[in-house]
Amino acid sequence: MTTPKLPKHTKQPPKAPLPKGLAVKRSLAGLGLFATEPIKKDTRIIEYVGRLVSKEEEYSSRSKYLFEISKNKTIDGKPRDNPAGYINHSCRPNCEADISKGRVFIRAIKHIAPGEELTYDYGKEYWLEHCQPCRCPKCAARRSSTKKSAHSSAVVK
Repeated sequence: MTTPKLPKHTKQPPKAPLPKGLAVKRSLAGLGLFATEPIKKDTRIIEYVGRLVSKEEEYSSRSKYLFEISKNKTIDGKPRDNPAGYINHSCRPNCEADISKGRVFIRAIKHIAPGEELTYDYGKEYWLEHCQPCRCPKCAARRSSTKKSAHSSAVVK
């Protein structure tokens, strides 16, 4: 059985299957992971999975999907192999990562409605290195209102 070729403009779907109730869609940051059905607060939604990398690999890697789970253990969770890798940063997240027995699980910290993007706070160090300017809805709205007020105050009288 052969896999049909997708047109070049079509994004490749993740190799790993998505859990029921989730979909990869366009977001402010590119692609994101979205709820397709309601998710209750404290629900364990998805596991962040990937190849374990050594400290040496971690420091030399160009991957933006490294998740440090202990001082000796890091996961490289590229999105095609790890649907949780599509979860974007937000300064007002609706999820958080729970590390338990060397595994990373993404848990809802509030009710998530269908159509809402799943997000968690990547942490200050990662944010400073990779997320500036922040593209989460909260920060995008703040930038937009700052531009509007700067534009309106620059009107010549």
